[in-house]
Formats: sequence, C-alpha cells, structure tokens
Amino acid sequence: MFVLGLMGSPRRNGNTDRLLSAFLEGAEEMDAQVLKLSVAEKNIAPCQGCGFCEREGRCRIDDDDMVEIYQLLRRADIVAVATPIFFYGPSAQLKALIDRCQALWARRYIYKLREPKTSFRKGFALAVGATRGKELFSGLSLTAKYFFDAISASFEGVLGIRQVEAPGDISGHPTALAEAREKGRALAESLASRTKVLFVCRENASRSQMAEAFLQWYAGESFEAESAGDQPADEINPVVVEVMAEKGIDVAYRKPKGLPELNLESRPFDIVVSLGCEVTCPAVPGAKVEDWELEDPAGKPITFSREIRDTIEDKVRTLVENRDAGEGHHAE
Repeated sequence: MFVLGLMGSPRRNGNTDRLLSAFLEGAEEMDAQVLKLSVAEKNIAPCQGCGFCEREGRCRIDDDDMVEIYQLLRRADIVAVATPIFFYGPSAQLKALIDRCQALWARRYIYKLREPKTSFRKGFALAVGATRGKELFSGLSLTAKYFFDAISASFEGVLGIRQVEAPGDISGHPTALAEAREKGRALAESLASRTKVLFVCRENASRSQMAEAFLQWYAGESFEAESAGDQPADEINPVVVEVMAEKGIDVAYRKPKGLPELNLESRPFDIVVSLGCEVTCPAVPGAKVEDWELEDPAGKPITFSREIRDTIEDKVRTLVENRDAGEGHHAE
C-alpha cells in the first residue's frame, strides 16, 4: 500500500507539515509505504487553459515536475493533501498542482478511460487556518472534492484545524496531531487486509503492468496488486497503454519499477506471479508462486499485444474466482 502526502505549505517543518507528518505516521502504523512531497519545492508550471489535454488526452507541458507527480498519483492508494488556508482556499503552490490534474480529468471524462484503482483509492485533506470562521474550510472542501474526483479517489473529508498561525501552534493544539494520526491509520487500515500479489516480468513495461491493472480493476478491494521487473524500462510500453485503453482501462503515467524498490525482505506477498520464463521469481517467504509463461509482446505487432492482454485478463479473473471460491494461498 502506497500513501502519498502532498504538502502544500511553502514552509518546511511548519504547522501544515507537522499535521501531514502525523497523518503519514498513522498510515505507517499499518505498514503502508509513505512519501511526503513538498509541492513548493517542485517546478510546476500553471495550467494554461489551452484545452490541449481535452483534445490530446495529455498535458501540453511535459518538461516540469508534474510528469513525476502524475506517476505518483497513479501509484497511490491513498492521497492526502495538506495546506494552510489562504483567502479561504489552498495555497497557490498546491492549487497549481491541482489545476494541472485537468489532464487526468480529461482522460476520465472525455476519453472515458477508467483508472484501475477507482473503486478503492481514497483522498483526504488536512488544513490549518488562522481564524475561527465557520466557513474557513468550505472553499478547500469543494476544491478537494473535485480534485480527488479527477484523480479517481473517493473524497474522505477534511480535517481542518482553526486558530493555528504562529510557528509551533499545531504542537500545542490539544487534539490536532492525534486526530491526524488516527485518520491516517484508519484509512490505511481499511486497505491493509487485502491479499497481496506481486506480478513480475523483465522490464515491468508490458505484461506485469497489464496484470496489475486488471487485478486492481476487477478486485482491488480484495487484492493489493503490485508489479516490478528485474530490468525495469524507463517507461511503460505505449502499445500497452493503447491496448488497455481499448478495454477502457487507463494505464498511462504508470512507471516501471525494479524489484529492489519493493524491499521484498520486509514486505510480505501472498502470491508471486512470473509472467515470462526470462525472469526468475524472487524468493518471498510464505508466498505462493505461479508461472504464467507468457511471451513478451515488446517489439511485436499490436495484434499480439491484444492476445497477451486477453490471456492475462482471463488468468486474472481466474485468480479472483479461485479466491472467491475459498482456495487458500500457501507456500509451495
């Protein structure tokens, strides 16, 4: 499980930062992998309102840090945004990131592509404000609601802390940090008991990416799916993006991962699936190992990629059906 925290304050170690850290600490208590990203330190150009994403399905601006952020948003199971309240809304730094997610909105609503994690990805907002105004967090709540919708996450609410302005105020608040930690823990706990499946191929650019996406789409509430490769490519195979889009499933902005990134020594998987004979499954204590023996579609005609896609879909559905039928997963 991967939890992404977007820290929208320009001040490191300030009240907003500490509130988000408490939320992420709560998620870590449920063995989640967490990453806190300081948005103000990223190069994010503002949205130009040019309509390019609606015509082409991607942002025209492709040379700033939003490329990395799109990939992190796709990877995340839980996304938390944290911001100070400026004029009853989020900080300008965070708002620039949110505006650039119009590209993801376009893929969902204009191109009708489904993010595989839609059914279980969660979004939550944390905020601090100087006043005690009744509507202090109303603007942020609306912005967060539509931001999380654009990135295919359910909106789980706002933890807003009033009368926090001076450095260190958040530490003196009687409940704020404890509430944030408990919310992070609760959201992570809701996803913690899923059967964990790792799909492995050589480059993590084709077969294993398709398998991961299909399992997330069909049974993401019951299975935590990840994929990796022993020689990861720089980017996902564009043909795979195309053939998955034919199924209505969006795998754009997914980034291949190497096996070392998964820290297999400390992260237990219940099932490890190798999708090709050129890869030896990693040794994962307690895991059931399956070998699907599928040929790599890289460099082959698109018709072959479609055949591999359909075979993977069938195998994933069988895996889900076996679990639903009560078949256990034990080491072989």
